[in-house]
Amino acid sequence: MEEVARKLLEEGIIKKVVSPGKGDLPEFPNGTKVVFHYRTSLCDGTLLDDSRTMGVRSKPMELILGKKFKLAVWERLVVTMRPGEIADFTCDTKHTSLYPLVAQSLRNISVGKDPLEGQRHCCGIAQIHSHHSLGHKDLDHLQANPQPLLFSLELLEVLPPGSFQLDVWAMSDEEKLSFVPQIHEQGNQLFKEGKTAEASEKYYNGIACLKNLQMKEQPGDGAWVKLDLMITPLLLNYCQCKLQLGQYYEVIEHCSSLLFKYEDNVKAFYKRGKAHAAVWNELEARADFAKVVQLDPSLGPCVAKELRAMEERIRTKEKEEKGRYKGLFSSTTAPATATTG
Repeated sequence: MEEVARKLLEEGIIKKVVSPGKGDLPEFPNGTKVVFHYRTSLCDGTLLDDSRTMGVRSKPMELILGKKFKLAVWERLVVTMRPGEIADFTCDTKHTSLYPLVAQSLRNISVGKDPLEGQRHCCGIAQIHSHHSLGHKDLDHLQANPQPLLFSLELLEVLPPGSFQLDVWAMSDEEKLSFVPQIHEQGNQLFKEGKTAEASEKYYNGIACLKNLQMKEQPGDGAWVKLDLMITPLLLNYCQCKLQLGQYYEVIEHCSSLLFKYEDNVKAFYKRGKAHAAVWNELEARADFAKVVQLDPSLGPCVAKELRAMEERIRTKEKEEKGRYKGLFSSTTAPATATTG
């Protein structure tokens, strides 16, 4: 252990073991999955992040060694640890300059957002030297003022290669492309079984997977368009789930983005029309349904059914509102009568 500590010190890392863990130091070949909790602080003790308490999806960090994780120092740290070990690592600035970007992604994940939300289509180094806000004051300050950081890690589990299924983020580009049809089919099966929320999660993961690949291509190029055409049916299925889950404004947003690129997509017009009708946007709904019939006259009966349902809901709403107003204006109170003693 003294030899390990000496090598780390030469690299600008000070290790302090808090709890030694159990057993021998494992082997860590490339492809090993490590699961650990982390706590990141400034050297003055100011807490930045704690995986145990982050957001609504707080869970341990998972890394696949050898996959070129953006914050390379974490790989260097965990391979010096035994399962169950807790240790503090003080790392020089040269190891921590990319932490703000990594932390932004991890915070996004912890609240259910896209991990790439808010990041530009450029390399991490370019982002570090830009004036782009990360959406968190502490991370913006850290990005503008790189400094050493203290990482407190607890190694929970070490899984050898081949003993687990890769998460999407850890897959190669080829693995992602072959995985998307599988996850698409899983989503379809869940939807047929009435598991709408679970199906939407599958479609979302497929979309995120393809968008990650799309970010590496130039918008409008052949490869980018091919990926976009793969995203479209997944996004339409995702919108169908959101319709059933009552998240109508999200449906309107996604369908509008599709129609901006593919202005003759009948399914996008139809789903957006239903979403508009659900939130009382009568004119917008009628315009979308009219476009559906124009593009595919065979859908006329379906559109007519949707319009009748919308009109009936509007009549019911107007009747209810008239009843409320009538009750409001017809209620009277007897005038007060002055009395004298």
